[in-house]
Amino acid sequence: MKSNYEDKKEAAQKRLNIIKGQLDGLQKMIDSDEYCIDLLNQSLAIQNALKGLDLVLFERHVNTHVKHQFMSEDPKATEELIELFKRVNK
Repeated sequence: MKSNYEDKKEAAQKRLNIIKGQLDGLQKMIDSDEYCIDLLNQSLAIQNALKGLDLVLFERHVNTHVKHQFMSEDPKATEELIELFKRVNK
């Protein structure tokens, strides 16, 4: 049985492959002068897929590194999460 870490890694890789395909599709659409709204819709789909990837990576980090850092009372986890929150909310 795979660990949670391995499951999240596999999920991230699958999402990344989907995103690569979406980017390739957008490139082809741009090359063939597709309608701008269609390009924007594809771009939005890519952005949403990236957000999904972010969630998988964040869950992986919280369930592995952050969990252990909290247990050992390492302030690194708290500092990193605060900095990440700041970057997300700029």
